[in-house]
Amino acid sequence: MEITVQDMLQEELFAQAVVETGKSNFSEKKIQWVSVIEMPVENFVRKNELVLTTALGCKDDLDAFMQFVEDIIRAEASALVIATGRHINEIPSEIKALAESHCLTMIRIPWEIRFATIVEFVMEELAQRKSSEILQNVKVQQELLQFLLEEKRLHELLEFIQMQVAANVYLTDHNFRLYDLEEYSKGAQEKWQLVFQMEEEIILRQDRFMRDPYRQKFDLVAFLDKELIQIPILQVTGEAKGYLFVELPNQAAYEPFLNKYGQILEHAATTIALWLSKRNAVEETENKLRSDFVEELAKGKFRNAEEADLRANPLGYSIYHTYVCILAQPEKLREIYKQRKHASGTYSLWEKTMHGYLEEELVYAAQTLKQEVMMTQTEEAFLVYLHIEHQTDYQLATDFLDLVDRRLKHFFPEVTLRWAVSGKVESFTDFQRSFIEAKQAMQIGEKKGNPRTWYEDTVLERILLQLQPISEMDTIREDVLEPLLTYQEERKINLIETFLTFQQHRGNVSKTAQSLHLHRQSLLYRLRKIEALTGLSLHDSHHLFLLELSMRAWEINNT
Repeated sequence: MEITVQDMLQEELFAQAVVETGKSNFSEKKIQWVSVIEMPVENFVRKNELVLTTALGCKDDLDAFMQFVEDIIRAEASALVIATGRHINEIPSEIKALAESHCLTMIRIPWEIRFATIVEFVMEELAQRKSSEILQNVKVQQELLQFLLEEKRLHELLEFIQMQVAANVYLTDHNFRLYDLEEYSKGAQEKWQLVFQMEEEIILRQDRFMRDPYRQKFDLVAFLDKELIQIPILQVTGEAKGYLFVELPNQAAYEPFLNKYGQILEHAATTIALWLSKRNAVEETENKLRSDFVEELAKGKFRNAEEADLRANPLGYSIYHTYVCILAQPEKLREIYKQRKHASGTYSLWEKTMHGYLEEELVYAAQTLKQEVMMTQTEEAFLVYLHIEHQTDYQLATDFLDLVDRRLKHFFPEVTLRWAVSGKVESFTDFQRSFIEAKQAMQIGEKKGNPRTWYEDTVLERILLQLQPISEMDTIREDVLEPLLTYQEERKINLIETFLTFQQHRGNVSKTAQSLHLHRQSLLYRLRKIEALTGLSLHDSHHLFLLELSMRAWEINNT
C-alpha cells in the first residue's frame, strides 16, 4: 500500500496543520519520498516527494518565493509543507493563487512542529508499507521461479502474470511477433504485426517518465486505441530477446500502475528470459537435428530408406509421403540493407535476423495450409520439402508460394524470393533427384529472370544447357546469329525478340505486330531483314528450327 497526503494529515502530528491550497485532490497525492529543501530547488526534488521548508530567504522577496514554488510544481512534488512563525508569518495570497492554479497541495504548520519528527514519521510509514510490498513481491518471485522448476507452459506463466497485475499481457520476440500463436486469432496476429513493424513511430515515452532511474527500462507505447507498457526481455549480452507488453487497464495512469506493479513486472521479465533461454536451447538442438537430416536426405547421404526412416521418426518426419522440393532464394538482401534508413548493426547480423524471419514465414505458410514441411537452409537458399499428398498439378505448392509472397509483400515489400520447384517425390530415391531438379530450375530461372520456375516447364532450357559444351554448336550459333547481333547493336532493333515472338504466334503476322506494338509493314521489313542477314528462309521449316535453336541457346546463355 502507498501513503497519501490525506493519510498523513489524519495523524495526530498534523492536528494543527492547515491545508492552504490543493484540497480537492490531496487524497490522490502519493508520497514516496520526504525531504527538507530551501532555495534553490534545482533538481533536488523528485516526483511524489513531500517537501518541507521554512521559506528561508523568501521573507521579503516575493519573486524568489514565486520561483521557489514554481520549481516545486515543476518537480511534481506530492505537497509543500511550510513552517510559519520565524521567517514568514503568512503565506502571500499570490503564492496561494499560483499553487491553487497548479493543484499543488500547500500545507501550513506551526514553527514548533519539528521537521525531524515529520521526516521520522513519514519514513517509518514508508518503510512499514514497503516491507509489506517487499514480502508480496518475494512471494510472487518465488511462485514465478516455481513455474520454471515445474516446467510449466508459457501460456500458464503469462496467465499468472496477468492475474498478478490485473491486466492483459502479450509476449513477443524482438521483431514484435507474438509467442504462443495458438492463443491468438490469425486476424489478431496480423493486426499486431502491422502495427508493430514500424515501432519507432509508436513510442510515447516522455522525458518526465525518466526521472526515476528504476523506470528507465519501461516504455509506453500505443496499440490501436490502447496504451501498453513495454518491458524488454534481456539476454545475457544485454540485447532484447523479446518484449513483454502490459495493456494498461481503463483509466489507469502509467506511473501509478508502475509504482504498484513495477517490481512484479521486472521479476516477470527475468523469469520469462530464463524460460525462453531454456526453450531456445532445446529448440536450437532440435532444429539443428532436423536441418542436418533434411540436408543429408537431399544430398543422398542415407544408404537406404530404412536408415533414413530411423532418423526421421524421432524428428516427427515421414519419408513415405508425397513431397515436392522447393528452393526459395532471397533476392538482393545486401542492396536492401544498404538502402535502409535506420540500418543498425552489421550486415551479417541483419541477414541472420532476416533469414530467421523468412524461415518463420515458410513454416507459417505450411501450417496455414495444414501441410507438413521438412526444411533446411543451404548456402544461398531455403530448401523445403512440402507435403502435397492428393494434389494435382501442384496446386498446393502454388498456394504455398502465393501465401509466402503475399505476406512478404504486405510486411516487407522490399524483400522478394526467387522460387524453383522440382517434380514430385514419390519414393525414397526421389529426394536427391528432386533436389537436383530444383537446383537446375533455379539456375534456369536466374538466367531467364523468372521469379518462379517449375522444373517440368524447363525441358527446352535443359536441352539447350546440355548443348552448351558442344563446340560445333557454338560455331553454328555464331554463324547464324553474328550478323543479327551486329545489326541489333548498330540499329538498336531487337531482331531476336522479333523472330521469337513471330514463332510464338506461329507465323501470324497480325498477332505478332500487335504483340510487339509494330505496324504491319515494319514487322515485314524486320522479317525480311532477318532472312537477308542470315541467308535463311522463314518459309523453310528446317531453317526456322535452326534459327530458333540458335536464338534459344544464345538467350539462355546471355540473359
